[in-house]
Amino acid sequence: MSTAYGLAAVSLVVAATVLVGTFGLRISRTTSDFYVASRTVSPLRNASAIGGEYLSAASFLGVAGLILAYGADMLWLPVGWTGGYLVLLVLISAPLRRSGAYTLPDFAEARLESMAVRRVTSVLVVLIGWLYLMPQLQSAGLVLRTAAGTPFWVGAVLVAVVVTINVLSGGMRSITMVQAFQYWLKLTALAVPVLFLLIAWRQDGSPGLGQDTPPAFAERTTVSVGADVEVRVDRPVPVVVHGRMDGAQHAGPVTLAAGEHRIARDTEITFPAGATVPHVSALPVRTDSEWAQPLAGREYPLYATYSLIMATFLGTMGLPHVLVRFYTNPDGRAARRTTVLVLTLLGAFYLLPALYGALGRIYTPELLMTGRTDAVVLTLPDRLVGGTLGDLLSALLTAGAVAAFLSTSSGLTVSVAGVIGQDILHGGVRSFRAATLLALFVPLGLALAARALAVADVVGLAFALAASTFCPLLVLGIWWRRLTVAGALAGLVVGGGLAGTAVVCTILGGPPGGLAGALLAQPAAWTVPAAFAVMIGVSLLTPRSTPAGVARTMVRLHTPETLQVNRGTWRPKQV
Repeated sequence: MSTAYGLAAVSLVVAATVLVGTFGLRISRTTSDFYVASRTVSPLRNASAIGGEYLSAASFLGVAGLILAYGADMLWLPVGWTGGYLVLLVLISAPLRRSGAYTLPDFAEARLESMAVRRVTSVLVVLIGWLYLMPQLQSAGLVLRTAAGTPFWVGAVLVAVVVTINVLSGGMRSITMVQAFQYWLKLTALAVPVLFLLIAWRQDGSPGLGQDTPPAFAERTTVSVGADVEVRVDRPVPVVVHGRMDGAQHAGPVTLAAGEHRIARDTEITFPAGATVPHVSALPVRTDSEWAQPLAGREYPLYATYSLIMATFLGTMGLPHVLVRFYTNPDGRAARRTTVLVLTLLGAFYLLPALYGALGRIYTPELLMTGRTDAVVLTLPDRLVGGTLGDLLSALLTAGAVAAFLSTSSGLTVSVAGVIGQDILHGGVRSFRAATLLALFVPLGLALAARALAVADVVGLAFALAASTFCPLLVLGIWWRRLTVAGALAGLVVGGGLAGTAVVCTILGGPPGGLAGALLAQPAAWTVPAAFAVMIGVSLLTPRSTPAGVARTMVRLHTPETLQVNRGTWRPKQV
């Protein structure tokens, strides 16, 4: 893709985002505007905004890359992301809206009548938000470097600055309009190019998309290796190597024997037509029934797969930037309608990455060798269409990827800033604006200083941490009147401590080998049951710490607004 087209696409998205966001400054005046858009957001607009913030880089780029690497059965991952909204629909959305809260800590205080629970909840909201923000900013830097040739830090700083402008302009009211716009931009950015790609594929006469065969080079292909990698070759293949491989310098024909080979950075290897694509060691070849365990390249694959399913399914209801959107609906009925619409919008979106991944197995198999599978969406238009049209389609996809970073980062920033402004500062519009800077620029510093991390892995850990803390708090807090202050605190500390330890071990040095490493890399399967068990067990042992007003609170949570019941005297701060 031309650098000029890439820069133009990024500039247009940034300009449109700032324009839509600053419009919110004209209509945002009160604290309620900044925190919950005065609770006047319609279900369709709210559902579009949720789709905008929820469909991050992991969805826009990562799902297609996973299908390219592991096969069609990797679609269970977006199914888990989407399925989490079924739990929200049935158990959480309407009661959470009826609570009258601005933030998740507001709900915790209202339900348990405890400032201690509120403080612990506030800390967890900030930690989950920062953990989710860091890979978004890192990925923005990588995408802009790929699309426009800019230094790594430019993309991260650009996203941080644009998000800051929008959030400071109008808070939740501005961000709602921005995210709704960005959902439809992302859907268009994937849908339009895929039509041209499918037309080109039919004209090309290449194999069917459903063929479960290992990818092979359709023609003589030169692969440039951008980083030191270790690849596996299934059978001997004659190649031409220019660079360093297996510790020796090469500048001509070489026969790659079956087995493992180490290839140094900046090495070029030319493969003959028909040769099976060597895979990076972390990306195993998958065909037919082997795809049923898409994490089988790791230790304990069945455990890892089901643990990640649990994290995505239960973690959705605990993500602060998702929950805060339900506070913006007019009432509980609108919150349920919003959730149904979200399921529809996400389902429509996730049809498209599967097509990109399947086409990538035919036309961009070299990405499997370099490990850059996330680049398949941006690479296909140039490979399959080419010319000016291919450049324009790639630019449109780049625009969609930038919108993904901006929308997700905006939602996370609003949710974290709301908590910091309410619980650390003094509340009100000024506190919200000051909190915005703290909420965004701390993870920006971490993103620039930390080593590059796999977006899907870090996002999965954020889901696991949310599932291990807020999932039991919300489910038990809404549906079990015997939940006590001591039980809630114990469950949050145990679940957050166990999942947080796994996060720290994985991010800092990577998990160890064996069973311990599998448990730390995908902790949800054991941390979520532990949090539920502790929260229930301690609550049963401490009945005296049951909130005095629990009966009134449960009535407020479960009675439809049309009955006009007395909702009690509790109100969030700074209404």
